[in-house]
Parts: sequence; C-alpha cells; structure tokens
Amino acid sequence: EEWSTATVAVRSPDQLQLTEAELKQELTRTLTAENPHIPRDLVRYSFTERAYKLVDDMDQTAVHFTLNGYLVHKDSDEGRRQSIRSSTGSEKAPAEEEEAPVEASAETTEEAEVKDEEPTEDAEEEGEGEGEEEGEGEETAEAEAEAAEEEEPPPTKEPEKKIANQFNFIERGTATYNNILREKGCQTDPAPFVTFSANVNQWDIYDAYVEELERIEKAKEKEKAKPQAVKKEDKKLGRRLSYVEPQHGDSLSKVAKAAKIAERMVNLNTFDDIAQDFKYFEDASDEFRGQQGTLLPLWKFQYEKTKKLAVTAICWNPKYKDLFAVGYGSYDFMKQSHGMVLLYTLKNPSFPEYSFSSESGVMCLDFNSDHPYFLAVGFYDGHVAIYNLKKATSQPNYKSSAKSGKHTEPVWQVKWQKDDMDNNANFFSVSSDGRIVSWTLVKNELVHMDVIKLSADGTAMQGPEGLQLQMLGCGISFDFHKKIDYLFLVGTEEGKIYKCSKSYSSQFLDVFEAHHMAVDSVSWSPFHLKVFISCSSDWTVKIWDHTIKTPMFVYDLGTAVADVAWSPYSSTVFAAVTIDGMANVFDLNINKLEPLCTQLVVNRKKNKTTHIQFNPAYPIIIVGDEQGLVTCLKLSPNLRKKPK
Repeated sequence: EEWSTATVAVRSPDQLQLTEAELKQELTRTLTAENPHIPRDLVRYSFTERAYKLVDDMDQTAVHFTLNGYLVHKDSDEGRRQSIRSSTGSEKAPAEEEEAPVEASAETTEEAEVKDEEPTEDAEEEGEGEGEEEGEGEETAEAEAEAAEEEEPPPTKEPEKKIANQFNFIERGTATYNNILREKGCQTDPAPFVTFSANVNQWDIYDAYVEELERIEKAKEKEKAKPQAVKKEDKKLGRRLSYVEPQHGDSLSKVAKAAKIAERMVNLNTFDDIAQDFKYFEDASDEFRGQQGTLLPLWKFQYEKTKKLAVTAICWNPKYKDLFAVGYGSYDFMKQSHGMVLLYTLKNPSFPEYSFSSESGVMCLDFNSDHPYFLAVGFYDGHVAIYNLKKATSQPNYKSSAKSGKHTEPVWQVKWQKDDMDNNANFFSVSSDGRIVSWTLVKNELVHMDVIKLSADGTAMQGPEGLQLQMLGCGISFDFHKKIDYLFLVGTEEGKIYKCSKSYSSQFLDVFEAHHMAVDSVSWSPFHLKVFISCSSDWTVKIWDHTIKTPMFVYDLGTAVADVAWSPYSSTVFAAVTIDGMANVFDLNINKLEPLCTQLVVNRKKNKTTHIQFNPAYPIIIVGDEQGLVTCLKLSPNLRKKPK
C-alpha cells in the first residue's frame, strides 16, 4: 500500500475545458470529393472574348499515396543477371538427367534410397549385376563412362531463351487475333516480316507480301517490254519534250543526256550575240543620261501550243538560277480553255525543259525553297496540285478534290511555307471564295485546313423572310512575312488589304483601306521588316508601313497596274508593269517621285503585260504578256546601283 500510487490523468495545457453537455453533443461532418486546399476565384484571360473569365473547372485531385514501379529492364544489370540465372538453370536439368544412370550404377541401391533418387530400370539391372563382384563392377563402370564421354557429340549451342518475366514479354495467347489489312499500292520489303510472321505463326501475311512483290516485278517487266507504248502516251500528254525516252536500257539514257548538251550548244551558237550581251554588255550611254536607265531586250521565250494563252504566273527556281516556271491560262473568264505549265532555262530559249498540260487554266504557281523540285500550282476551277520534277510523269503527284476541300472559285495565288514540326511540306492558297487554306503533304495525300475566311464588311444581302446574308470577301493576292512566320497580308477584290495571323481564324490584326479597285499584287519587302508594297487596277502603286494606316508613297502610273516586284539586290528598287505594255523601274534612293526607266515591252496591238519578276542572281527581269510571250530584259548600270 505504501508503494502503490494513484493514476492521475495528464492534460495538455491548451486543451479545451468542455462541460458534460458539450461532450455528449454530436457533431455531423460530411465528406466530399472537393479539395479544400485548392485556390479559389482564379481568373484567366480569354483571347476569343478579350476579357478575364472566372475558372470554374479546377482539378480536385489530391495524391495520398505513390509507389515506384518494380519493372526490370532487360538491358539493365539486374535483367542480365536474371537472364544468366535462367539460362544456367535450364542447362543444369538435362545434365543431371544424363549423369543419373552412371551414379546409380556406381552406388548401391540403399545409398540411392537415402538420397531420394530413383534410378532408371537400366541402372537397377546394372546394380544387380554389380552385386557379385564389386571391384570388377567399379572398373567396368569407369570404362563405360569414359567410352560414353568419347562417343558423346559436342553439345550444341542452344539459342538464347527469353526471360520468363511477366514484365518483359507479351503472351500471344492473351492478344486478340486480327488480320492485318494492307493499303492499295503498298510496296514493302518482305524481309522484316519473316521474323514477325515466324513469331506469331501468320505465314499468310508473308505469302501475301511475296505474291505482291512478284506481281509488281512482272508488271515492271511488261512495261520494259513495251517502251514504244509508254513513249506514245507521254508524247500525247506533252511530258518533258526535250528529253529522249530510254528504249533499250541505260544506253539511250546516256545518249539523251548528250543530246540535251548538244542541243544547248547549238542554241548557244544560234543566240551567241544575245548571250554575249547578257554576260558582258554594259550600256555606256548611262553616263550621259544622268540618273535615267534603260532595259536591254535579250531572249524571247515562246511555245507553239501557248500562243493563244496568257502568262498568268512566273516564278524563278530557288536553286537553279537560270530555270523559271511559267503558268498559262486566261484572264478572260468568258473564254476559258486548257492550261499549261512550262519550265524554261536561259541555256535553251528555243524549247521548254519541262511541259505539263491541264484541263483547266493555270492561275498561279510557286517553287518550294527547301525542295526545289516541288512545284505548287493553282487552277481556275479551284483545284491545287503539286508537280514533282524528279518523277517522269505528266500528271501531278498530288491534287486536291471535292472531298479534300478544294476551292469553289479560281485560286489566285499559292505560297510555300516552312516544313511543319513533322517535317511535312505545306503551302497556302487564296481564292475568290474567301477562304485561305493550308495544304499539307501527309504520306500520299493533301490534307487541308481553313486558316481564315474573309468577310466583306457592309456587304450583307437581304435574304428570304428578311434574313441578312453575310457575304465573303474575294481574296486575290497574299504574301507571307519574310521573318515573322505567322504574319501575312491578303489583298481583296474590294481594294482592302487585311493583315492576318495564322493563330487567329476569326479576326484580322488590321485592315487597310488601300485601293479603290482590286489589289492585284501585295508583297513584303525582303530587306525592311515593316514595309510592303501593293498595286491595283486603280492605276496606283503604294508603299506602306504595316504599323501606319496611311501609305508612305503613292505613284499614279496612268493606267491599271498588273504586277509589282521588289528587287533582290537593293532595298529601294522595285519594278511595275501596266496593261498598256510599259515596264517601270523605280529607285527611291535616287528619285522618290518618278521612275528611272519607263520602257515599252510589248509591241503588238491589243496585247497587255501581266507579270514581272527579278532574277535572284543576275541583273535581268522577265515580263509576261497576254499573247503567251515571255521577254527577258537586262537592267542598265543606273538601274542596279546598290545603296551604301
């Protein structure tokens, strides 16, 4: 009793002192799926509505437990140890089975029972025979073992077995059996499928690919056996007219290359005077003209089948500076006919290098800067197509269709862009239907996406039952910024210029009330990031700063301006052509008010100039007209001065 002490409850000093009634009171708590610790009343900026909006859907997830995985990679140290362990374990089993009869024959039956080993019947018979003479039995067993070792063949090296680890293999029995479907025209090497089909026991897949390859090889042999028919078909479609088709293997292909070189040498001798002027002539009279300059006519490119077609597009190749493409169609929309695409070189002005014909008129074209053999073409019927100059075919390799989102009006301009993140080539097109479409080459088809739709402000029509129908704007020309990838300009038939972004599909960044008639051409300056130029049928050429609503320079040329182009060698030089056959060259560094050169380019009556382009390397320009003629002119020294 002296040593026993009473138990005293120890309370915390900050514990609440509650009465009996408060202790007996029941408090109800409700558990919900909401996280009480998440922030409340968060707002984010909405670019579509241009206002801050309250965020309603917050993530209520709270992580209470995490566990690291225990998968073992087969190339790790632990995976290698498991593979060695499994391989050694599989080798021990047959070895023990082979040694069992020898051990049983050398020992007595009692010792075998103690070790819990059951010898085979042959081993028991040997053991009974050895009971008579133990010494002789041991010698006999040793001799038999040596003989068995000598007769035994060397062990074959077994293939490496896969680890029986549930995380490192897939059991085919648990997978769903599906027959693999192949696309049309799929040509694949069957070698990789040998292993695959052996693993899954699907030999029908391998046999199908072998049959497909045999069928393709037979078709190729038939084509080689009929070279005349192929030649006639290509000639009918007008493909590569200056190229001799090989008929008997590689022998004539070498002759074709030599024939092309000989043809160019003959043309060089024929046009030797023009070639000398192109290379060496400098107009000495510029010293006495003050600041004025002249254009020296050089070659004229004309083809018999395009005499009744107008030049609707001109584009220089970005890699081969002497090669340019010309598109032929018609601007008289009451007299539409076929179209053609011709590729000329300065080395052979008498005949085109490539020739492609189309059912509809060609309205625009553009070379890809990264892949100079890709040529994008837009047609009058709303189609876009891509020609691959590497392939000997007269038809385009890619072409849009009604299912793939083709335009419903003429395609006025196409422009290549940089490859996307998946390294797929892509280009943009603008049409009178008001759509600006992005086209991407994915595998063997063109995939389209509408970037923006032009809306004509103040042109709503009165529909049935008082409905207001919004009219779409008619895009005629556009150009992408040389440095800022997402920024581009669009010129419309109403005379407006829209500054747009690829990121916004419903709104414009800015609108310029540029001209009173259709904007025939708009182009960013290759030197100045803020400057662009535009021309219109209202007789004017205007130079703009895209941060200012009003133009910096306005030039009235007295008649409709068909096209305008910046020079690649000077930031202040540009050229324009008018429908009366005149070419005008300006240099703002010398004269900000008047052109340095105004010269008649076409002499025929009822003929109009349509397009002009500077060569990226040589001091020449090419001008196209409505009679299908392309004229090359050399700039005099006063017209190609570089500013300091």
